Amino acid sequence: MNRIGVVGCGLMGAGIAEVSARAGMEVVVVESSAPAAEAGQARLTKSLKRAEDKGKIGSAAAVLERIRLEISLDALADREVVVEAIVEDEQAKTDLFTQLDKIVESPDAILASNTSSIPIMKLGVATTRPENVIGIHFFNPVPVLKLVELVPSLITSPDVTERSRRFVQDVLGKEAIDCPDRAGFVVNALLIPFVLSAIRMLESGFADAEDIDRGLVLGAAHPQGPLALADLIGLDTTKAVADSLYEEFKEPLYAAPPLLLRMVDAGLLGRKAGRGFYNY
Repeated sequence: MNRIGVVGCGLMGAGIAEVSARAGMEVVVVESSAPAAEAGQARLTKSLKRAEDKGKIGSAAAVLERIRLEISLDALADREVVVEAIVEDEQAKTDLFTQLDKIVESPDAILASNTSSIPIMKLGVATTRPENVIGIHFFNPVPVLKLVELVPSLITSPDVTERSRRFVQDVLGKEAIDCPDRAGFVVNALLIPFVLSAIRMLESGFADAEDIDRGLVLGAAHPQGPLALADLIGLDTTKAVADSLYEEFKEPLYAAPPLLLRMVDAGLLGRKAGRGFYNY
């Protein structure tokens, strides 16, 4: 595979586009509007320039030449693999997959989702080729973190799973783990209850944010505390994953605490908003 399409150029979409272009692929990124595409271009330029300054790549300009920003899904017609990286909303994603099914021409093309929680089967049945639909879940920041979760549905073809594995490992140089098609997959099914527990601890007044995070960093050798991590993930994304997990399993540990709900309502979404559990 040489031609990849990415839908969405936020933090995750831009990261997927960047690592694909750095691997030599021809990348088309589709955003919803011209201003969003301009913001995505600026995000890519900033990240690649930083990588160039650190000596991780030879030329940011050369990598950028392999990335094309568009505002029409029709630009994805000739892609061999398309990775969806839009808002973590089931209806928005299923609508997008219905459109991609009509636009992407090759019957062998892989239609992948970067969802962190939504069952892949629900996205697959929105198309006429559910055997070609798979979850390829990257982690933020994509250029840095090596892990990718591969999530085939019950009817994803073994060939699509294997080609996706080669794309992730041989082309992008990432490490893939196999995950069942259940909300949260492997990492978030473990991580989100941990983060929610930290939020409940803060909400109850048991400890403040700094001490909760310092405790896990200094006492458990975590690279960052759970509340700082929630700010990095985005509190809206944290809530969305929690909601998907709770809907699927109905376990209290997956229920979003009231503090998280109110912060999302207030727009206190973490790093991307400038304020979450910490100010940025």
